Amino acid sequence: MTVTLSRQLDAAEKTQILKSHGRVCFATGHIIPEAETLEYDHIQAFSADGPSEIDNIAPMCSLHNRAKGALSLEDFRVKLRLEDFFRQGDAQTLKHLLDYFQDKEDIRAHGNPVIVQEKDGRVVIDMGLVQKSAELHTCPATGWKYFYATLPVDVLDSDDDDDTKAGLQPRYLIFDKVFGLYRHFQRHTVLQPAVGRVRGEHIVLFDGQHKVAALLWNGRREFECKIYINPDTRLLNDTNIAAHDQYSQTRFYSSVMVAKLGAEFGADFEKYKNEDDGAIKSEIGFTKFLAQDAAQMLTRADRNKRFRNYLFNAVLQHPDNRASRLVSNGNRSTDEKPLTIDMLSKSLFAGFLYSEPVADNMATEGYKRDDEINNVVALFNMLDDLALGGWNAKAGPNDGSQRKLNRLFRSKSIMAWSELLHDALCARLDLQDVEERVRPFYRHLDPIELEKVKRLVERLVKHKVWVAANDTEIDRTLADNKSVVKEWLKGHGLTTGYLLGAAE
Repeated sequence: MTVTLSRQLDAAEKTQILKSHGRVCFATGHIIPEAETLEYDHIQAFSADGPSEIDNIAPMCSLHNRAKGALSLEDFRVKLRLEDFFRQGDAQTLKHLLDYFQDKEDIRAHGNPVIVQEKDGRVVIDMGLVQKSAELHTCPATGWKYFYATLPVDVLDSDDDDDTKAGLQPRYLIFDKVFGLYRHFQRHTVLQPAVGRVRGEHIVLFDGQHKVAALLWNGRREFECKIYINPDTRLLNDTNIAAHDQYSQTRFYSSVMVAKLGAEFGADFEKYKNEDDGAIKSEIGFTKFLAQDAAQMLTRADRNKRFRNYLFNAVLQHPDNRASRLVSNGNRSTDEKPLTIDMLSKSLFAGFLYSEPVADNMATEGYKRDDEINNVVALFNMLDDLALGGWNAKAGPNDGSQRKLNRLFRSKSIMAWSELLHDALCARLDLQDVEERVRPFYRHLDPIELEKVKRLVERLVKHKVWVAANDTEIDRTLADNKSVVKEWLKGHGLTTGYLLGAAE
C-alpha cells in the first residue's frame, strides 16, 4: 500500500526514501555530503497534482532545492541538463541534441540509414530489423510524393548542412522554447507532425525541431512525421524559408536568414556571371535575369532582400574577418557575442556597404564590389584590433575596459557613431560627390588610405566619453533612440571634427 505523506516526513519515511534513492541529489545525481543537510521534495510537483506519496519524494541538496523555485524536481533536473546542453554553444540544432542524447546514452542511435520504396500506392520504409508501410500521398500543387508515419528516433536526423550537401534546417534551437514546450507536452497533445524529407538513405527533419526536442526531453522516442520523397530541393528550400519568415509566428534568426538566402543567391550569381551568352554582366543585369526566371517567383522586394543578404554573408563569412566571431547567431546580443545582424545592418553595413545592385560591368576594373567587401572586412578588423579584441564576457560590472566596450557596442551607440565615422571618412578621403559618399568603400583603398581610416577608428574608441564612471548619464542616454544618442555624443565632444583630429 502506498504511504501518503503528512506535512512533515518522519524518520521512517526518510529512511525509506534514502533506501530508494541513496544520499544523492535528485537534480544532478551528485553525492550529498554527510555534513550537509538533506532536503526532500516532490518529483512531480504537488501543484501539478503530483501525489504526496513516498514514491514521489526524492532527496535534494539545499543549494539545488532553493534554486529550483516552483519547478518540480523532474522539471528542474531537465532544466539543468538543458542548460548543460546549451553550454555547447548558441548554434545548436536538433542534430546536436540527438548527438548529446546518444553521448549520454539516453538513446541508442539516431540517423540510421533506411530504404524507402514505393509500391502499389504505398511506401515501405525498411529500417533493418523492422519495416513500416504507409499510404503514399501526392501534393496537388507540386506533384511531390509524401507519406505520414510514426518513426523511431533511431532513423531520424536533422536536415543540417554537411560536407557535401546544403541542409534545409532554418533555425537554431532556443532554450526557452524547448523548455516551455517540454512542460507544455506533459499535459497537451502535439497538433502537427514534424516535417522532413528522404535525403539519400536518411530521413532528415527540417520543420518541427523544437517539438521533437521537447518530446525527447519528455522521454518520447517515436515521432509523428510528414516525409517528402524526391522533392525539388530548391523550391522546397524557398517554401521552407517563406514558412519560417513572412508566414511564421516565430521568425528564425537573422544570421540564418543571411546564410541561407545569401548562399542561395550567391550560387545563382556565380551561375549568371559564368554564362557565356555575350551579354554584359552586371548586378542590375542579374536582378533582371532573376525577374525573368519564372521558376524563381521572386518579387522585387525578395530579390533586393536576397541581394543584401548575399553582401552581408560575403562580409561575415569572409575568412579574414576576425570580428565575425562576435556576431550572435541569434536575433539578440549575448554576453559572449555583442553584435547582431540587425545592429550591423543599421550601422556599419548601412554606412559602408552599398546594398543596391550596381550597373558596372563586372568584367571591367570599374566594378569594385570585391574591393568594397575587402574594405568593410578591414574596418571590422580595425575595430577588433582597437577594441573588440579585448571583449571579455566574464568581466564583472566594475571592469572599466569591459564597461567601455559595452558602451561602444550597444545597439543605439554603434548606429550613432557609425554615422559620425562615415562623415569623417568621406572628409578624410575627400569624397565630395553624392554617389561617392553613399558608397564610400566602393573603391580600391591603398595601404596609406586604409591607415587614414584606422586613425579615425582609433580616435573613436579612445574618446573619453566611453570611460565615464558607472551609472552615469551616458548609460541612461544609450538606451534612447539613435538620434538622441548621436546628438548627445556630439554635445560631449565626439564629433566629426574630433575624429578628423580636432581637440576634444
